[in-house]
Amino acid sequence: MDPILLGKAVTTPDAGPVHLLPKLGNRHGLVAGATGTGKTVTLMTLAEGFSRIGVPVFMADVKGDVAGLAVAGTSNDKLLARAADIGVADWAPAASPVVFWDLYGKLGHPVRTTVSEVGPLLLARILELNDTQSGVLDIVFKLADDRGLLLLDLADLRALLGVVTDERKDISTQYGLVSPQSVAAIQRSLLRLEQDGGDHFFGEPALELSDLMRTSTDGRGVIGILAADQLILRPRLYASFLLWLLSELFETLPEVGDLDKPKLVFIFDEAHLLFDDAPAALQQRIEQVVRLIRSKGVGVYFCSQFPDDVPDNVLGQLGNRVQHALRAFTPRDQKAVRTAAETFVPNPALDVASAISQLGTGEALVSTLQDKGVPMPVERTLIAPPRCRMGAITPEERAQVRANSPVGGKYDTSINRESAAELLAKRAEDATAQARTPPAKTARDDTPAEGGAGQKINDFLFGTGRRQGVVEAAGKQAARTITNRLVRGLLGSLLGGTR
Repeated sequence: MDPILLGKAVTTPDAGPVHLLPKLGNRHGLVAGATGTGKTVTLMTLAEGFSRIGVPVFMADVKGDVAGLAVAGTSNDKLLARAADIGVADWAPAASPVVFWDLYGKLGHPVRTTVSEVGPLLLARILELNDTQSGVLDIVFKLADDRGLLLLDLADLRALLGVVTDERKDISTQYGLVSPQSVAAIQRSLLRLEQDGGDHFFGEPALELSDLMRTSTDGRGVIGILAADQLILRPRLYASFLLWLLSELFETLPEVGDLDKPKLVFIFDEAHLLFDDAPAALQQRIEQVVRLIRSKGVGVYFCSQFPDDVPDNVLGQLGNRVQHALRAFTPRDQKAVRTAAETFVPNPALDVASAISQLGTGEALVSTLQDKGVPMPVERTLIAPPRCRMGAITPEERAQVRANSPVGGKYDTSINRESAAELLAKRAEDATAQARTPPAKTARDDTPAEGGAGQKINDFLFGTGRRQGVVEAAGKQAARTITNRLVRGLLGSLLGGTR
């Protein structure tokens, strides 16, 4: 299989092209450099290269210009001269097969997952909860499992929080202490998430990973582009979503070992957001996924300004390196330059620390893994230009790409099936209706039920088996009075007639 051309080495006059071997594309990588040095163009060149050999790619579009992969570029003398200098004989403008995604459903197909699939650890990070509040969230998830309630969207989570509040004493005894303050803090965080539009992320139909691993009819890998210009304003939601996606790939895909090419390449832009303020358990999870997902056929490429934005235990897993210019203006910058220089295999013909500060736009220091996984000595490299448009696309062009998408009909319409919120609401309605129903009568329909004041009044008026009631006594007395009067009248008549 042809290697992916990244550019041409210019360290020495006789240096040749710099390639990335497809069979080592799952050994992960790093693209770093200051703003405006050409990182995004390098990512586009990398994505195009993988797509052309049939490898699907998923990447975020933080600034809006990565979307240019969907549209053919414009040829000009400068680009043609650069391509010829690098040795790209067949360079011509071309678009890549692209599917647009968007958590908010505006600039691409909606990306959804369920609350259960995200889990309490990542959800606590999204909601920015402290350890105590995170513990309460763990109890909510456990309660949902024990009672067989589905947690699909934020409405379901709110309904379970209501149950926890109503049954707080019993739940605290069985699962652990739950304070009203912690529940209230979680509810406030949910409100902020909903106001920021994050509730669009939770629901159904949930994203199927197979739809991120498509190839086009001509055999090229489909590039999934996540619109992140608004999402990046919620850095924890952005980082947590991509980490969830990476974790789902890790847990779902089977072990395949080393292949001729990766099954999927995952590009994580603004990678520092993944590690900022991440708790120890989450950092350990990231390290585990990055270390082991290689055997699932997935290559992960981080992109950030400084190489030390990525922790050392993760940085050591990244075999393919592209380092754009860094300007050593501050002590932080100088430390980053030294870190970058130390991570490369030395090249006797190149002073790495000096070269990092002298690189021009479109140039980079590159070291990739070669045969048997051995990293090549670092080379100063002129990066090859992508064939797509190096810039944003128009709304009309985006709409055209979405109209031709193979997955639009599957995700564009949301589904709201019966889950925790609906079941709990139905149970509450049934309980209310039962409370409003009058108690059943135990004897005749016109006889009050046994016991109580009504029974006593009934016995007083109508009597019991042992004694007569007021009504019966009065009736008998009236009957006797009438009978006596009739008898006296009749006797009077008879006696008077015989005188």
